[in-house]
Amino acid sequence: QVQLVEAGGGLVQPGGSLRLSCAASGSISSIYAMGWYRQAPGKQRELVAGITSGGSTNYADSVKGRFTISRDNAKNTVYLQMNSLKPEDTAVYYCYADLISFNHSGFHRSNYWGQGTQVTVSS
Repeated sequence: QVQLVEAGGGLVQPGGSLRLSCAASGSISSIYAMGWYRQAPGKQRELVAGITSGGSTNYADSVKGRFTISRDNAKNTVYLQMNSLKPEDTAVYYCYADLISFNHSGFHRSNYWGQGTQVTVSS
């Protein structure tokens, strides 16, 4: 069984910063990619940023230059440093992991999701 636990959301004023973290735990063999999606009310879920096990990153155009994704492979943890936050960044942020887990029947590759953490940017 695999769990992704997120932390770090909250309320911040425009121009402020927040740091999200997401730790994966459980029967994990290896993790390929980790990252973050977000979903604002009435909108589709969109990719914010992703990072591979080798450290390659990709970002949504709307957050480039403001957000930085990083990863601690030893801790199976991914971080999202969000600076210069804007009201349009308000959303529920979901962590994901593309990983290989194992159980009595063998190894399995799947995508796992965190429960989501609310980020609200407002004055």
